[in-house]
Amino acid sequence: MNALPGPIRRTVSTLSAVRRLGPRESARRAVARLEAKLGASETDFPLFPSDVSDSRALDLAAPSEPLGAGSTATIGWICTPPGAGSGGHTTLFRMVAELERRGHKSVIFFYDRFGSDFEERVRILRAAWPNLTSEIRSIDDGFDGIDACVASSWQTAHALAARSAGIPMHRFYFIQDYEPYFYPRGWLYELAEDTYRFGFTNIALGGMISGVLDSDLGVPSEQVEFGRDTETYRLTNTGAREGVVFYERPSSDRRGFELARLALEEFHRRHPEQPIHLYGAGGGEWSIPVVRHGRLTPAQLNTLYNESIAGLAMSFTNVSLVPDELLLSGAIPVVNDSPLARACLSHPEVVWAAATPGALADALSRTVENADPARPHRAAAGDRPGWAQTETAVAELIEGAIFGRVATAESRADQSSLPVGALPVEV
Repeated sequence: MNALPGPIRRTVSTLSAVRRLGPRESARRAVARLEAKLGASETDFPLFPSDVSDSRALDLAAPSEPLGAGSTATIGWICTPPGAGSGGHTTLFRMVAELERRGHKSVIFFYDRFGSDFEERVRILRAAWPNLTSEIRSIDDGFDGIDACVASSWQTAHALAARSAGIPMHRFYFIQDYEPYFYPRGWLYELAEDTYRFGFTNIALGGMISGVLDSDLGVPSEQVEFGRDTETYRLTNTGAREGVVFYERPSSDRRGFELARLALEEFHRRHPEQPIHLYGAGGGEWSIPVVRHGRLTPAQLNTLYNESIAGLAMSFTNVSLVPDELLLSGAIPVVNDSPLARACLSHPEVVWAAATPGALADALSRTVENADPARPHRAAAGDRPGWAQTETAVAELIEGAIFGRVATAESRADQSSLPVGALPVEV
């Protein structure tokens, strides 16, 4: 074969590898070779080097006095440019909308390490979250006129610390997961972990995050509770169901994509009559029959969940939104057992399983084999708080800092009957 011209020889070699390894493994190895050739570990660094901050050296300016009663605040929110359907962005934007309902101005700042087209990213946000009317800027435009700013990830926390040092403002960190766990123990882990020591007001979504911040770092936080989209996700099908559903997110190790794929392959071997529904970003070719739905709106997801007996919901850090959405729709979540996920998920109808392909396949099989007609009702039953209490708690923390007041349970109760935008301000 060495006598063949170079291009032909490489083509023959590639075809031979595809036959030997299969298309999925061949593609994976090709990507790995390309990353090694291009030095992707450097180009993928998700932070501009000039934005790397050090908690031991920060001297961040704070306002000298609170805003006066009745003033309108301008609040910045830093995020990476969202893709349609991003759960983390959706949760963040709920908080943005609540502050706007209270009469404040919000500015969303894009932190875009990889230089995508700004106008296209704005278009995506407007299309995916049409009710969000906030002004959108690049972080390169600066923070002049911002009274408070909220970081939403470890990269944006570094950027906020680096770029606002001389600007008097209140700084917050809306923490939806313990992001050092996204990486092996190494330099990215340490850079992510250091952000919790920056001196921002850490707002921890759920007990898992506040617990880890306290036990591992001794860092204080303000805990707010997980909410649920109880308006969209609800039980609509009280009749027959079939199949299981899984959210494909291969780019996030914490969502256990490859482990879930192995479990679903084994589940299919045992129950070939049960359809396997996939939605999300997509994870290449599968060796078993699957029904691909692509990206779905929340309303479409509710329909799919209501047709399914169970859903495989993987999370190795903070629990995802998927198990609660499944429950509200009457589907049974099968979740990899983890103390981190259990910290914020305690519903009796959740099926916990060891994080092995066989154990997860066992749990799925038991669930579809014992499809009690009353189980969807039990899954969807109960008083499950929506997002309103979380939105209120976050808004009060931010307003409390800006206007110099302390929010209490009594003040929240007194204010709950007032129209949005007419909340009293205590100085």
